Amino acid sequence: MIKFMAGQKGQGKTRKIIEMANEAIKSADGHLVFIDDDRRHTRDIDRDIRFVESGKHILSNYREFIGFVRGILSQNSDIEHIYVDGLCNIIKTLDNEALLKLTKKLEMISTIDHVEFTISVNMEPEDLPEEIRTMLL
Repeated sequence: MIKFMAGQKGQGKTRKIIEMANEAIKSADGHLVFIDDDRRHTRDIDRDIRFVESGKHILSNYREFIGFVRGILSQNSDIEHIYVDGLCNIIKTLDNEALLKLTKKLEMISTIDHVEFTISVNMEPEDLPEEIRTMLL
């Protein structure tokens, strides 16, 4: 399953996704991963959640992000949820077409690896493709 949070910068998406991850770790059976483009929020994330800084890895497009996620999953088969904060900051080129392709790939990964994704994007909900809007929190 994939869920999206959308809105412009400064609307509280980061705070909300951190709260969601910190709450989820209390009842998690497996591991949780939090991907962010920098280390600003490292201390806000529960220490039992694996924090991954993507900023030192240049991810130019959605295909590279998929490879990045698969690399994380290959290191631990017990990951049950991946939180991604600021997808538009992590992937340098992300238009609606690429976002749809990324979502289809993540849905496949979600089904095969039994992992859920919660992703925040710096876009207004009405600017997202309709298929993505059905996945909004």
